[in-house]
Amino acid sequence: MQKIDTLIHAKWVLPMAPSQRILNQHSIAIDEGKIIACLPTSESHQLFDATNVVTKDQHILMPGLINNHTHSPMNLLRGLADDLPLMQWLNHHIWPAENKVMNPDVVELGSTLAIAEMIRGGTTCFNDNYAFPLNTRNAAIHAGIRASLGLLIFNVECQWSNNEKEGLDKAKTILTEHNQSHPLISWTLAPHSPYTVNDAAFLQLKELAEQYQLPIHLHLHETLAEIEMSHEHHHMRPIQRLAQLGLIDQDLIAVHMVHLTPQEIDLLAEKQSHIVLCPESNLKLGSGIAPIKSIIDGGINVSLGTDGAASNNDLDVFSEMRTSALLCKGAAQDPTTLPAHEVLAMATINAAKALKLDHKIGSIEPGKQADIIAIDTSEYWQQPVYNPISHLVYAANPLAVSDSWVAGTPLMKNKTLTTIDTTALSSQIAPLIEQIRPFMYQDKK
Repeated sequence: MQKIDTLIHAKWVLPMAPSQRILNQHSIAIDEGKIIACLPTSESHQLFDATNVVTKDQHILMPGLINNHTHSPMNLLRGLADDLPLMQWLNHHIWPAENKVMNPDVVELGSTLAIAEMIRGGTTCFNDNYAFPLNTRNAAIHAGIRASLGLLIFNVECQWSNNEKEGLDKAKTILTEHNQSHPLISWTLAPHSPYTVNDAAFLQLKELAEQYQLPIHLHLHETLAEIEMSHEHHHMRPIQRLAQLGLIDQDLIAVHMVHLTPQEIDLLAEKQSHIVLCPESNLKLGSGIAPIKSIIDGGINVSLGTDGAASNNDLDVFSEMRTSALLCKGAAQDPTTLPAHEVLAMATINAAKALKLDHKIGSIEPGKQADIIAIDTSEYWQQPVYNPISHLVYAANPLAVSDSWVAGTPLMKNKTLTTIDTTALSSQIAPLIEQIRPFMYQDKK
């Protein structure tokens, strides 16, 4: 028998390779942080002698969820300015609050709060876009979660930078000192949006992305106001501008993409760009509904993000899956559109592909990192379960997640976090709330 670190037995395993596959009474063998086998439980007893044996006989095992667009420190701004359009929300509440409060220590604390929520909800990897990424890096490493961290570049004055040049200089320094410095951390270049970055900065960050082979992660075509501003200042739509600058390619992770023409969808598909949908944030901000069916039918790789907790107001990927599926079906007036297994792929393997991490995560296959979650189906509100794939998309929620492993290390056991003291975290956050409160939007009607 082969000696290994961990053997997890489950009622069902969803390997996501392929996405429709359901394995009954299977086990996952893990050693040195990697999956070495996924096999029937009856065979696992004969082949492996594990130091840790975990039995989850009423559970679904699957790859950890990937939140492919968020702003983790913004958990501290949850509910600060609700029921406002994007530009008013940003200019009059969010950016002023961030400029006043968001220093490196606060970013680390806010990131820890977000990471705790994500682990509790089954997320094992997140793609962040925010200032002071080294502090989010510290929080992620301490918690043991996997993170792709954006190096923020924009022309909004804040404690991180005053303009694009400062952001680019800091990005270069971080990549020189920290690129590939930790197995759980990867990087993207994160120009905020076309309306906050000039052409010269886009060209420089494109060169930097090519030098380090990094994705470029930005908000794009989120609102009609963004497109109108682009027409006013550049006499073209944002995607056309980025195409002329050479940024529409296989390294682009374009977030939101609410307002698209058929020609733009064709261009993105041709260039093999990636799209991240954030349907609940778009709905809450009144930005619109992305043409999900057209995007998917166009052959574009699509994944899901929650956006930040200031505009969602949570980091619940289960909810994003359900909302995406329902919006797509309702808009198409076709219940067969975007079936559950495709939505689950958007939250796992598709996201990994966009981050260039699909060789490591996103599916349960030998050789990949053991980033795995267990969903408990034994509670009365989870019964019955006929099809575990559709159950996860249409019925489950974060409270059903019982266990989480990243690179084989348990981050949550039986619904209790193992790497973050949530009681102490709540105490640390309390004083910050009063500093942020003056920026709160209050409807005077």
